[in-house]
Amino acid sequence: MGVSSSCSSHCLYMVCWESQVLLIPAKSNKISVCIEDEKDLRVDCLIKPEPSKSNTFQFSWSSGSKESVITTNDSRLSPDTDFKTTVKELTPHGYRMTLTNFTDKLPRNSSLLCKLSGKTAKVVVVNDKLPKCSAGNVFLRSPISWIFCLLLFFYQTQS
Repeated sequence: MGVSSSCSSHCLYMVCWESQVLLIPAKSNKISVCIEDEKDLRVDCLIKPEPSKSNTFQFSWSSGSKESVITTNDSRLSPDTDFKTTVKELTPHGYRMTLTNFTDKLPRNSSLLCKLSGKTAKVVVVNDKLPKCSAGNVFLRSPISWIFCLLLFFYQTQS
C-alpha cells in the first residue's frame, strides 16, 4: 500500500499501521480521533490485543523528535503530569482516552500514538481540522450497525 494520490484537502489524517502509510478521511480501523465538548480530545485505540501478551496500553504524542507519554497502565513508564486524562476499556477490544482541555496542551500539528500489547497505531492530527464526536460516528463504525442496516434493507425490500 502507498499514499493515496486522489486525496485532497478533505483528508484529515495520515495513519501509519505496521509500516504502511494511508491518507484517509477522518477515521481508521485502528485509531480514531475527535473532539468532545469543544476542548476535550477523544482517542479510540481499537487494536486487537494478542492473547499471549499482557494487556498494557500507552497513549502518547510526538512532535518533531520529542515524544511524551500522555497516559499508560504500564508501571515502568511515567506519563507527563501536565495531561489530565480518563481511559475506558472498549468492547470487544481497545481503549478510549479522553484528554481534557487538549487545545492548550498539544502542538498545532502532532502525531498521536496508541500502543496496545506491543502493537502501535499512529495518526497525524491538525487541531483545527478535527471532527466533532457524535453518536452517529460511533454507530457507523460499529459492525453491528451495518448488519442492522442490511437486515432492515432486506426486510423493506421483501415487504
